[in-house]
Amino acid sequence: MTDKITISFQESGSDKAVKSIDVDLGTTMLDAAAEAGLDIDATCGRRGKCRSCRIKILSGKIPPATLQDSLQLGHEAVAERFRLACQTPLIADCAVMIAPLRTESGHQILSAGERDLASETVIESGVEKHLIKAEEPKDENEQTSDFEKIVEVSLKQLNLTPSLDVLRRIPEVLREDPQGLTLTTFLGQVVDIESGDTSQSKFGMAFDIGTTSIVGSLVDLSTGESLASVGGVNPQAVYGGDLMSRISYAQFDTKKLATMRAKVLGAINGYIEEACEKASVASSQVYKLVIAGNTCMHHMFLGIDTSYVGLAPYAPVMREAIVVPARDVPLKQAPNAHVCMLPIIAGFVGADTIAAILATRIYDSEEIRVIADIGTNGEMVMGSKNGLMACSAPAGPALEGGQILHGMRAALGAVEAISIEDDVHCEVVGKTPAIGICGSGLIDSAAKMLDANVLLASGRYNNKNKDELSDKIAKRFVKNDEGLGFVLVQGEDTGKGEDIILTQMDIRQLQLAKAAIYSGILMLQRIMEVADEDIAELLVAGGFGNYVNMESAVRIALLPPLPLDRFTYVGNAAHIGAELALLSENERLKANDIANNIEHVALATRMEYQELFVEACNFGSA
Repeated sequence: MTDKITISFQESGSDKAVKSIDVDLGTTMLDAAAEAGLDIDATCGRRGKCRSCRIKILSGKIPPATLQDSLQLGHEAVAERFRLACQTPLIADCAVMIAPLRTESGHQILSAGERDLASETVIESGVEKHLIKAEEPKDENEQTSDFEKIVEVSLKQLNLTPSLDVLRRIPEVLREDPQGLTLTTFLGQVVDIESGDTSQSKFGMAFDIGTTSIVGSLVDLSTGESLASVGGVNPQAVYGGDLMSRISYAQFDTKKLATMRAKVLGAINGYIEEACEKASVASSQVYKLVIAGNTCMHHMFLGIDTSYVGLAPYAPVMREAIVVPARDVPLKQAPNAHVCMLPIIAGFVGADTIAAILATRIYDSEEIRVIADIGTNGEMVMGSKNGLMACSAPAGPALEGGQILHGMRAALGAVEAISIEDDVHCEVVGKTPAIGICGSGLIDSAAKMLDANVLLASGRYNNKNKDELSDKIAKRFVKNDEGLGFVLVQGEDTGKGEDIILTQMDIRQLQLAKAAIYSGILMLQRIMEVADEDIAELLVAGGFGNYVNMESAVRIALLPPLPLDRFTYVGNAAHIGAELALLSENERLKANDIANNIEHVALATRMEYQELFVEACNFGSA
């Protein structure tokens, strides 16, 4: 028997192989896919606790099913050759079918939007360009240098230190153009030298590195104009859909940490290149990058060990803001830039929360306001100019479609809203046949099922009282290997030929996710002695929150029962805050002040929190 075997991957809905690769005997199918450059989601962090990495063996010897295969997929699916890629070792040559890759068509990525940031702040990015007309040294008796000739013209007052790369370019640039040269500085450091007058060409990029998505924008640092937006799914999702899964995957393993870091650096480099191409900008003229992200993403981006962030007391390696040359990261697509990492609040309340506070100006509010950044890790901030408190709660990937039987991200074919009258009617992203359900659809479904008495406040399906329901609704209850479920879209109406079902387990996952968010807000209210009526405004942030029906979110007790006019969508506030820090050094320094003065609430250490969480699991009155 050979030690190498061949595996061919075929995407669902296609009869052509995506890629074939030779791997070592015993390699898991998930690792084989990664070697082939195919990113299959492993939402649970490769622990066999979800179904996101499900594959089907089309030909070749079938590996025996594991216990996790049976538990997660059911006996019927196992009999039909379905397996969990993370749990299945390769034992012979085979061909497998994989689900659509993470880059789902039409995946909705929320950027900073149309907000005119240049009008909100004075542009003082710290990046300055100086047009200099200098002569090269001509007298060998003169004790001088090329760089001294440049500095003495107009920059005598500055104590400038050129980088090694700039020094290497000085001889040619100094002698290339008699009209002069342009020297670029950032916070007193020489970062670039160019021939001719390029004083109007200075650019920067702001990034929000989220657990699920990465969003970036290219900005003209002279005018404040946003020139290009880029973004997509965080490629680290193959190692887990939530922070703890990723931390666990790389815990005390430098090679795995390096692998995950390479994923995000590759994505950022690619987005810099893409944005510059869109705007016809030279990437060498991108001089400042501002990065916002949660603590885990912050550390992984810098190559800092996250092992102890995942262990009590969940302390980050550092909280302070940091500025490092892009070459040291390394970011090859912006060789002359400096990377500005915004400060961190705590282990699970990161720089993205600081950026959201900057964007919303909650620190300057006369009245009590709340920020709820809804994602795989929910961050909540409450307060006013008199003080701020922040906390985080692990909502998990359910609101992003993870660990839901037919869950998916908000992409083409995702059920995003429903209505129930005599029957169920679904709204689908892109108005195409449905292939799954996204987070907003999950929330809306639960709300509408509560109203229709399909679902009880406890979270149990009301199948024992079918006589209270219409015949069409009653017939949508099904029972299979997954247990009790409710059919949202029947197989003949879907894009994949099978019923799209919400199982009882799916509802439980939703309850856990929404309870994490709501209980965090309740805990802050209790500590600060803030009643519902005292909350002047609740600001819903994050790409996910933008697509949620607020009425449905209140109905299922994801958010407090405030009047609907007190809810405000603020879009990707973390990205907006990063852009503000990009345009203004004053804003970036303000971020430091916020981080130093905000109070962090560690929910797990509060004795009453567990009780609040359990209560928050309930959907409220039916």
